[in-house]
This record gives sequence, structure tokens and C-alpha cells, in this order.
Amino acid sequence: MMYYFDNAATTVQKPACVADAVSKALTSGLYGNPSRAAHGYSLRSYREVEQAKDLVRRLFHAGDDYGVAFTHNSTLALNLVLKGLIRPGAHVLTTMWEHNAVLRPLYQLEKEGVTIDYVRADAGTARLHYEDLEQKLRPETQLVVCNHASNVTGNVLDLTRVKEFCRRHGLLLVLDVSQSAGVIPIDLSDGSVTAVCFTGHKSLYGPGGTGGICIRRDAPAVPVVTGGDGVHPFEHEQPGGVPAIFEAGTANVSGIMGLAAGIAYSLSHEQDLKKRQNALSEQFLAGLRQVPGLTVYGDFTGPRVPVFAINFAGAESATVSDILWNTYEMATRPGFHCAPLVHRALGTTDIGAVRFSFSSFTTAGDIDAALKALHEIAAL
Repeated sequence: MMYYFDNAATTVQKPACVADAVSKALTSGLYGNPSRAAHGYSLRSYREVEQAKDLVRRLFHAGDDYGVAFTHNSTLALNLVLKGLIRPGAHVLTTMWEHNAVLRPLYQLEKEGVTIDYVRADAGTARLHYEDLEQKLRPETQLVVCNHASNVTGNVLDLTRVKEFCRRHGLLLVLDVSQSAGVIPIDLSDGSVTAVCFTGHKSLYGPGGTGGICIRRDAPAVPVVTGGDGVHPFEHEQPGGVPAIFEAGTANVSGIMGLAAGIAYSLSHEQDLKKRQNALSEQFLAGLRQVPGLTVYGDFTGPRVPVFAINFAGAESATVSDILWNTYEMATRPGFHCAPLVHRALGTTDIGAVRFSFSSFTTAGDIDAALKALHEIAAL
């Protein structure tokens, strides 16, 4: 029997409704290119895309002040938003929790005159020093970008505190919600968040190659990718405001329909999914604390997503992960998880960490099997 514990990378088990939606789009012969014609095929696709956008706004409790643009993933979404919002000469605040989907666009912008400061993270727990926000604020600070939930430790950002800081100083706020969307509530109703960038293939149970941006319509963004919009062919510059400037080219209608089905599933089972994943996390953490020689990284005093990073003393994370797969058929993720600054804080830059992450399809029996395997590895 195989066990899948790499849901922070992608969920491989999807609700049947997701496959049904993608199949409908691809096999019915009814879905054309949205916003490219007035015939039924095009209009049918356009309606599906608009309904999917309504679901995204519902997921994030976003009002009419927010628009939605679909992208291939959160990496593209973050590139479009950060490069579209941040101006040369600006100062940006971010954290040591960030994924390379945030860090590498910022490093590119740094070469263009943008300066960056980082909120520090404690050793071992990666608990953030939120006081750094005030201490590192500058007159030219324009934007704060934060990972809402760490893809390494599972810890969740104190979003209330960050929003208050941004409101107080009139700063733009961008959130990477790749790990939190579909797992914990995200509420944009107060308008404090400028944009959230999300991916579809994790806890929203959508197909790979889906994601997007939910962004305030008054955000001062400029287009990064330009091309056809199907409406204004003679204009030299990308037409339309936010979010239309992020939508050049043909939409992934089948993927968007699958993502919409995944979001609808998440919304309809929201309370059950949250309760189930909390129970699995509590079961796993309690068991981990009984495994000899095991280090569990993170802060366990506040809200979390079901992501756990562990190591055995003196063992390479890749070696442990290989044993879990080759001996127990358990899929985990070793290494550095595209989040180098977190690993620097945790002191794991030499060996990485083994990551377990769960979905609504993970069972209590799966957790028991994982804990049994870890006990056996500890005895080697």
C-alpha cells in the first residue's frame, strides 16, 4: 500500500467533481475561446470563467472592490503582481518564511534598484520577529509581501498584526496563500490586503497549472505580460485596468473549470475539512513527540496548516525520505522546499528536512502507519 504525504507540493487525490469538470470541458465539444467571439461556444466558456471568479471572491470573502485573474500557478501570479506593483527605488519588506516564488522576483527587482529587508525568524521554531516591521520601515517603503503559511513549518502568519502595520503606514500588502487557501479562512472583506496570489493544485484540489490573483481593482499595477485581449486589437499597450492587465492571451478554460469544481468542493466541506485536518495534525504531532531522536521544527503555540518538518539526529533528510519511500512506500519531501531562508533560520542548510503534509484524503490509519515507520527508522 502506498501513502502520500506530499500534499504541500500538490494534492494527487482530487474530488471526482474536478475530473468531471475537466472532462466536460475537453470532451463535450461545447467550450470555445472566452472573450474572443459572440457565438455560443465562446460565451459558454466566458460564463464558466466568470462563475469561477465569483467562487474565488467567495472563497476569500472579497467584495466588488476585488477582481480575479487566473494564471498557471502562484509563482506566475506573484511575478505578475510584484513586478507590476513595485517601482524602481522602492523599499520592500518581506520575511524569512518566503518561498523562492517570492524571493527570486524580489532578487530580480533588487538589480533594478529595489531594496529589501527581511523580518527575522527564530532558530528552531522560525517564529517571526514582527517588531522588525516597524524597525526596518523606511520613508521609501512601498510594499509588504508575506507567506501566509510556511510551506516548511506549517506556521501561520499573524495577519491581523501585519494588516494593521500596513494600514498604519499606507503600504501595499501582498500575500502568498499557496499553503493556506482551502485550509484556513482568508478574509479580504476589510480591504487591507492589496492582493492574494494562490495556486489551484494544492488544497483547492484543482488541476496542475491553475492558480491566480485576487486583487484590489484600484491597485496601481502595470502589465508585465502583454498580448491579445480579443477586444482592442489596434491599441499598442495592454488595455484595461486591474485585473484585466494580468489576462493577456487565451484562458485555460478546462483547468479553470476543474479549479472551480475544487473550490466549490472546499467551500461545501469547509468545516469538515478543517476539523479533519486539525485532528490529523494533533494525532501526528502527539506521535512525533514519542519518536526517539526526532526533531520537529516549528512553533506549535498558534494556528497551523497540516505541514510538518522533521529530522533524525545525524541523518540526511534525503536518506530518511528514501527509506520511507523504498521500504514503506511513503511519499514525503526532503531537502529545502524552495524556501532557503527558513532553513537558514532552522539551522538545516546542510541536511534539509523531511516534510510530511496532509490533505482531506489523508486518514488516521495513514498517520498511524507513518508513525510506526518513523519508530522503526529510529531503531535502525
